Amino acid sequence: MFADRSVLVTGGAGFLGSHLCDRLLERGHEVLCVDNFYTGTRNNVHHLLENPRFELIRHDVCFPLYVEIDEIYNLACPASPVHYQHDPVQTTKTSVHGAINMLGLAKRVKARILQASTSEVYGDPEVHPQTEDYWGHVNPIGLRACYDEGKRCAETLFFDYHRQHKLGIKVARIFNTYGPRMHPNDGRVVSNFVLQALRNRDITIYGDGSQTRSFCYVDDLIDGVIALMESGPEITGPINLGSPNEITMRQLAQTILDLSGSSSKIVHHPLPNDDPRQRRPDIAKARTILGWEPRTKLTDGLKATIAYFEEYVRNNS
Repeated sequence: MFADRSVLVTGGAGFLGSHLCDRLLERGHEVLCVDNFYTGTRNNVHHLLENPRFELIRHDVCFPLYVEIDEIYNLACPASPVHYQHDPVQTTKTSVHGAINMLGLAKRVKARILQASTSEVYGDPEVHPQTEDYWGHVNPIGLRACYDEGKRCAETLFFDYHRQHKLGIKVARIFNTYGPRMHPNDGRVVSNFVLQALRNRDITIYGDGSQTRSFCYVDDLIDGVIALMESGPEITGPINLGSPNEITMRQLAQTILDLSGSSSKIVHHPLPNDDPRQRRPDIAKARTILGWEPRTKLTDGLKATIAYFEEYVRNNS
């Protein structure tokens, strides 16, 4: 990737997209941020609006987009169960039609394109940790299928465009990521726990809390996504990007309680359908091929996230 490139970021006003726009502008690129504001918000990119190299367009990737760009980061899709299950048909359309439209654009302008895929393509994994050659264990008709299968189909389209049209593609399988600008009502465990703790409400753990996740701080994740885009044309992925450090939900809740000084109590609710028991990436490929791995300690990332939500609570109480 070189300076003064014109880069399109779909879903650019979302959590990950807005941080990616920040970083691309810092690196001297022109950034076209596209979002339909279904889950993204102008507040996430408000600080960028006066930057002459930044442009914001309201657009739904389910419809074609005609622009001239050098690179595309396709991040458009609601990514939390609360949001993607609200309108599951639209979620599938966003992943599939969105991929088709962005791949068509990339083909027309000969742009390199990166797909923000997800660890959800592995479903409730029978292999642990998950390597990129694992095909997954997904319920194709479950409540999460609109997202899981939509993302799997998008990967299929990316590789078929690569094989059939020689398109330069990159596929990143993104695992749980957290940090400032997370949507406060997305139902994700970090934002849920932090907001419950800051409001001194019961912290809700589903099941017995022994299920595990690994959490990557957003700055580290963006490093990985850009490293993948900048890798040689022979590197298509998919490549796992996430933290290899596993933690139980009980441990995460207690850590957030300790860091926030909250008086909240931990309570247990039934486990949702198709909720994975464990999720952790094998990042050997990212380490070897991209020279990437997360650097931010969980406690440091959580402190920054808590500080962000403290301001949110002050402004919305």
